[in-house]
Amino acid sequence: MNIKVLERDDVTPDLQKKVSALYKQLNATNKQRPLSEIFAENNNVAFVVCKEGDTLIGTALLSTYKVISGYRGLVEDVVVDSQFRGQGIGRKMMEKLLEKAKKIGLDEVLLFTGHHRKAAIKLYTGLGFELRKSGVYNIRFN
Repeated sequence: MNIKVLERDDVTPDLQKKVSALYKQLNATNKQRPLSEIFAENNNVAFVVCKEGDTLIGTALLSTYKVISGYRGLVEDVVVDSQFRGQGIGRKMMEKLLEKAKKIGLDEVLLFTGHHRKAAIKLYTGLGFELRKSGVYNIRFN
């Protein structure tokens, strides 16, 4: 098993196909953005993958941004293939993202997960994340 931060040069049509298929296990209804947009110059995202040989097993992304209150990261799109869950892969990918967050000097890392995702919540709290006492509001444009 190999966990690494992808670089723009790692993106191929085959990888795009594998990421698209894997992401459907997380959310089959969301419109997916192509990897070319994820790796665009102006998009501050660390993209971690877990592979076993040619098989894509998991992904986790960290989007970073600066606001008046600090330099933050937002964890997004964490998914481990259903055949490989329960083996600590999600934890290892998250640890790689948090290592990157510390290296670049983030003040805080945020994430959102559904209350029904018990395994994910156990993973995140085990890594030190705490539930905020604030609500999340959103508006969708597509």
